[in-house]
Amino acid sequence: MFTYTPSGKPNSRIEVADVLRGLAIAGIVLIHFIEHMNFYMFPEPSSGFMAKLDNAVWDGIFYLLAGKMYAIFALLFGLSFFIQHDNQAAKGVDFRPRFAWRMVLLMLFGIFDLMFYNGDILFIYAVCGLLVLPLIRCSNRLLAAVALVLALQPVELVCLVYGLVHPDAAPFSLGSGRYFMDIYPALADGSPLDVASVGVRYGLPVNFLWAIENGRFTQNIMLFIVGILMGRKRLFYDEGKNMHIWGQVCRVSVGACILTASAYRYVPGLFSSEMSGNAVSVLLNMWKNLAMMSLYVSGIVLLFYRTGMRSALLKLAPYGRMSLTNYLGQSIVGGILFYGYGFSLYNVCTDAVSLLMGVAFVAVQILFSTWWLRSHRRGPFEQIWSRLTWIGASR
Repeated sequence: MFTYTPSGKPNSRIEVADVLRGLAIAGIVLIHFIEHMNFYMFPEPSSGFMAKLDNAVWDGIFYLLAGKMYAIFALLFGLSFFIQHDNQAAKGVDFRPRFAWRMVLLMLFGIFDLMFYNGDILFIYAVCGLLVLPLIRCSNRLLAAVALVLALQPVELVCLVYGLVHPDAAPFSLGSGRYFMDIYPALADGSPLDVASVGVRYGLPVNFLWAIENGRFTQNIMLFIVGILMGRKRLFYDEGKNMHIWGQVCRVSVGACILTASAYRYVPGLFSSEMSGNAVSVLLNMWKNLAMMSLYVSGIVLLFYRTGMRSALLKLAPYGRMSLTNYLGQSIVGGILFYGYGFSLYNVCTDAVSLLMGVAFVAVQILFSTWWLRSHRRGPFEQIWSRLTWIGASR
């Protein structure tokens, strides 16, 4: 339906994108570790001070990282899709069938991940990728229009209006909570096989339903599209007026963070309808996360290109280049550390201790990634994904 003309410009590796991926995976690991890998069981604090410290750690990490790190991943997912599609189009190859197959492979990686960690995001990303696939050759104007509609969180807007018309309506729910509780017994006392079974059986529907209930699904698709647009505009390269644009994004993001945080705190309580109040809360939370994600991305880009921090930031690049391997690695190791079949640290580690463990694990992963990439082009799982993506093709 749509024709596509390649950009005609080299899509060289974008180091700052690798840095951002590294930041994102580090943030995800820290969140997952204090969550005990989606197993919300914790020991009693040993003192009032430790209780306050744990609350501060929990609130601080979730405020700074939750929802923002996955948003960065979604944005860069769209960027990578554009680069792959544009590079192949320049060779006269239609990448779309390969991308569809690549998403099927990502689903398989997601199922593998669910066998260790029930909060997998890879399967959802694969589905979102397939939904975005028909748009890859659309005009910038159409892509921007679709992204804008999705950014408005249409599911939440519908629920807001419905709640105003029907004040007694219950908050929008697809029932993710009831499936989630079915996972707990296996995490506490089950074998690795039990954990794998409930992860695949219940984790998959829980993740999809939760993502839809909490506005994450539509925001992921929107960010994929924005990533494609940013790739087309070459915004992650230091050329033209890009740094001026990033400076504007950074300034606007600061104001948006203040505005959305204040609105998220006070506005939902203004609604007497429980459905409407919940819808507004979800909507504002998604906008708050988007604003903070934009601040992080623009800030890192400016620091990378316009300050002396480039060398320090590049320490995260190998970690980001191996994001799939590191994501799966934290699922495997995290399950062994916290679940009942392993060391059962959910009974021992407070939020503060879990955070320190997460920091240590990130450090180990960074060292491993740096070492591995000295002698390999890709990480272990990245290499498998690449080879299977291009199976049967002469490149």
